[in-house]
Amino acid sequence: MDIKKTLVTLADWWPTKKQKENVLKVLDSGRLTYGPFTKELEEKFAKKHNFKYAIFTNSGTSALEIAWHYLKDKYNWPDGAEVLVPAVTFVATVNVLLHQRLKPVLVDIDPTTFNMDPGKTFDAIASRIKKPVAICPVDLLGRPINPEIFKIARGYKLKVVEDSCETMFVSHSNGKPVGSMADLACYSSYLAHIISTGVGGFLCTNSKKEEEYLRGMIWHGRDSMYYYFDQHKTINKRIMQARFRFDKPGYSYRLTEMEAALGVDEVDRAEEIIEKRKENAYFLSDLLIDSTLTEYLSLPSLIEENAWMFFPIVCKDDIDRDKLCLFLEEKGIQTRYIMPLINQPVFKGMWNQKDYPVAGWLDKKGFLIGCHQFLTTEDLKYVAKVLSEFFKEKEGVF
Repeated sequence: MDIKKTLVTLADWWPTKKQKENVLKVLDSGRLTYGPFTKELEEKFAKKHNFKYAIFTNSGTSALEIAWHYLKDKYNWPDGAEVLVPAVTFVATVNVLLHQRLKPVLVDIDPTTFNMDPGKTFDAIASRIKKPVAICPVDLLGRPINPEIFKIARGYKLKVVEDSCETMFVSHSNGKPVGSMADLACYSSYLAHIISTGVGGFLCTNSKKEEEYLRGMIWHGRDSMYYYFDQHKTINKRIMQARFRFDKPGYSYRLTEMEAALGVDEVDRAEEIIEKRKENAYFLSDLLIDSTLTEYLSLPSLIEENAWMFFPIVCKDDIDRDKLCLFLEEKGIQTRYIMPLINQPVFKGMWNQKDYPVAGWLDKKGFLIGCHQFLTTEDLKYVAKVLSEFFKEKEGVF
């Protein structure tokens, strides 16, 4: 097919004046490794999410990898120990568990929120002969999970690593920031996410001891006494030894001052960014309702606490989702399916798709379009116009 030049993107990014100034400051400083911008970014991000500590990593995936590695070692979990995860999420949520030789156990999702269903989570734990060791709930597409998940986890004494890579700067229905009720919380600042540093992520904790250990893991497992060259105002033999002393298993998951220089301004504007995303989502929803497209499409509920990573749409039973997405792409409107997991070839044979009917329905009928802060009302009017054209052309075919 001939693809029209993309007009409406799923994600976009343009630097602010402040970000350009910050990057120039980094270049003028001659310092790319951990420095003042990274420190400022970590402190601001942690405070926004009610944590004492945030560790800036090279991705949300890396944050998850470190979290599971650390917990498995700390609690001496055996290979094959089970962790509950939602049946709809990005593949990284499961990949990191497999890398740590943990066993993901899928839980079907709520058909309205697309997040892990609390009732099915309870049933999954209660029905297992040997209980899981942890839960990894995912705040999908900008929408916080139901806090009942945490009550269930605490009731069964399960550890919680909250995968909040797609959701930041909003709160659960009980008013607590996403991630803040978990043992460890992971976030992403990849390009398509709520704030962007190009690539990047955060791992958050309230324990100083954990912060030192986890930070060491992203520095190849380095001694917590020494992470960067001007960490200490004085020098002694112990500090010199720590420079190349590695006392834990580690990775190279650091980022530079350049990404942090971008991130500081992104965090400062977080509420503004989310407010614009929310305005776009509400405006698009009104357009689609006014165009009577709800006859064919199910739209997301407009709850207040939503960071709106994307705008999810579900086709009704008699609508061919793939034909619709192809039509949108041909008209320059980017689409994606909603985090397919149970049908991925890499996981073939690990679970039976029929056991997750809601996830299966979403895999077949759901798709995403953009509602990010760089889209204009004209962009969104164009989306509504193209969708109307599709159903006008195809009326009676389905």
